[in-house]
Amino acid sequence: MCYCCRNHKVNLMLCSCKNNFTKPGEQEAVRCDTQAKLLERGCKAEEILSPPNSDTVTKNDRLSSTFDQQEPVQLAPQEIRLELRPGLPTTFPIHFKRVQGYPVDLYYLMDLSNSMKDDLQNVKGLGKDLFAALKKITQHAQIGFGAFVDKTVLPYTNTNKDKLQRPCDAADKQCQAAFGYRHVLSMTPREEEFKTKVTEQFISGNLDSPEGSLDAMMQASVCGDKIGWRNSSTRLLVLTTDAGFHMAGDGKLAGILEPNDEHCHMENNLYVKSSEMDYPSVGQLASQLDKNNIQPIFAVTKNVVNVYRQLSQMIPKSEVGELSSDSRNVVRLIEDAYNKLSSKVTVTHDNLPENVRVVYTPRCEHAGPPGENRGVCDQVRISFDVTVTADTCMKTTSFTISPLGIKDTLTVTLSTNCECQCMDPQVANHTHCKGKGRVHCGICSCSQGFVGQFCECSIGDKDEGTLREACKDENGVECGGRGDCVCGRCECHTTESGNYYHGAFCQCDDEQCEKFQNKLCGGKGKCNCGTCECNTGYEGSACQCTVSQEACRTINNTVCYGRGNCKCNRCECDEGYQPPRCQKCLGCQNPCLTKLNCIECLGFDQGPFKKNCTEACSKSVFHQMVDQFTLSSKQCEQKDSEGCWVKFKLDQLVGKDNYWAEILKSRGMVEIILTYIYIRPVAVHTCSVRYTAVPKWHSMLRKLKKERKTSFDAELEIRASSTWTY
Repeated sequence: MCYCCRNHKVNLMLCSCKNNFTKPGEQEAVRCDTQAKLLERGCKAEEILSPPNSDTVTKNDRLSSTFDQQEPVQLAPQEIRLELRPGLPTTFPIHFKRVQGYPVDLYYLMDLSNSMKDDLQNVKGLGKDLFAALKKITQHAQIGFGAFVDKTVLPYTNTNKDKLQRPCDAADKQCQAAFGYRHVLSMTPREEEFKTKVTEQFISGNLDSPEGSLDAMMQASVCGDKIGWRNSSTRLLVLTTDAGFHMAGDGKLAGILEPNDEHCHMENNLYVKSSEMDYPSVGQLASQLDKNNIQPIFAVTKNVVNVYRQLSQMIPKSEVGELSSDSRNVVRLIEDAYNKLSSKVTVTHDNLPENVRVVYTPRCEHAGPPGENRGVCDQVRISFDVTVTADTCMKTTSFTISPLGIKDTLTVTLSTNCECQCMDPQVANHTHCKGKGRVHCGICSCSQGFVGQFCECSIGDKDEGTLREACKDENGVECGGRGDCVCGRCECHTTESGNYYHGAFCQCDDEQCEKFQNKLCGGKGKCNCGTCECNTGYEGSACQCTVSQEACRTINNTVCYGRGNCKCNRCECDEGYQPPRCQKCLGCQNPCLTKLNCIECLGFDQGPFKKNCTEACSKSVFHQMVDQFTLSSKQCEQKDSEGCWVKFKLDQLVGKDNYWAEILKSRGMVEIILTYIYIRPVAVHTCSVRYTAVPKWHSMLRKLKKERKTSFDAELEIRASSTWTY
């Protein structure tokens, strides 16, 4: 198997070593590295494979000097083939020379809304001056003419029938019906034809101030056969207006929701989808102007110059000039804009394939800075260095490079060299493979019955599948996908940083521990199999805390009252106990109830724990018999196993089941409410008894008191008017 000589993670071209110098457990991919690193690891210089990039120019016609009715060549070369190693850039030059006398097509697109009435009168006489200006540039000039207003629907235009036919002021004798965009004259070299067609035009009108100029520009761009754009020409679109423009989304005001489809919809020289389709977006218009090599010139009045300058920034190869109020300076404006456009050459590319980068470096005076999207030169004859980088291996693909506004293109065909060209020795049992296999690009291909990096493992009677089963983790993945199974044991790969995975199934990664302040284990510990082992004096899941128990100390100098652990200077309490120091347990059982049996056996030597009181209670309850309580804790008052009231207080000591108890020596009186008395000797009471009964029971109660033997079964409460104690 031959490993590709590339690195996907960084833009760095790597070399490969023909022989295998890897250590046990290392990935074969480490054989691909920089030349310096390979030499450092022991690969001999003559064994390093580092094929260079190659570029082949497949078409390179000479640049034309003048235009001679044939297709001129202004960009060289025209075709080039690149074979690149991923990550390794290659640079080649391209040259551009503008042909003298190159044809120019100028399309004059005019706003014919009512506010442009004075301008129209002047434009009707501009034909001679326009042609004269263009002939200074080339003898192959053509001019076309188009006009626009806005969509003929509310709220842009008054839709009253009479107003649609005559949208101008009543004082205007000559007025044409409302329209969106009309193509008036296809490209012509004849001055008189231009003058005649323009003279036939009259002002129209609409309601709102912004006009449908983007609609008109889109149709003039995509209806090339109707406009008459030539294949070999500099294409200029001159827009003259004194108002802003509607754009995508504005159509909703008229209920027009269908997006602009960037197609030609011209019938009888009218844009027929004007009232059905939304205005184009600036991005759509810029794309079509670029696609059709059209360079717009915005000749606009002072009040909207800033608006169109912002628009020009979004449309490459465009210029803005300030138009006088009556358009008298339009010819000079066009001349200046053309000179600016023609003196600057911008080269760029169409959509690049994925993982391909291109940088243009201009080689000329007044050069712009190198750029990844385009390069700019302010001279007629210029050169660019084009640097192309492929970041990954890929199939053969191509893209084109061209100057903006110019038809000439350079086609770049790109492929990548991702195969190692190894000169393998023709030895069946090579010593590199312990005499048990062949060498292919430095890697052993083992003979039957042998496996391992160097064919060092003889599998004997076992099949390779049995050995591999021993390397599978609980998910059935061999060595966790992080190592190689060699003779039934995992040899773990190295991580990207050069460390090793480890563990029986290479399950441990010492680079995936928790971070603190963007440092593994806070920079205060060592990551071991995903867990931080903190340096002395530090603790926490990311070793983010200094070791301290100051905030965990209690008033009796214990830590969290023994009912939690102090971590990062905070108590992590056992279940039920509450921070900050785990003193109280809101969810625990009432110790007055849980410790009653111990209180009874420790204080009075009776109850359920009487026989094993020491074992059951001596480790959890330490007690003292008292005549009067000294503890400030809550008093417990519970009935014992003989029905007597026992009073005691508990103070929880350090730990969860550890109490100090004060028990009153005398037990309290029991109040018994009698309804029916059946006497028989059952039990002996040592407590005082308070009986509530009616006077006629006095003698019987005295007898019970004297015998100190009682048994009562109470069902019906008898109310007493007084209480006697016997």
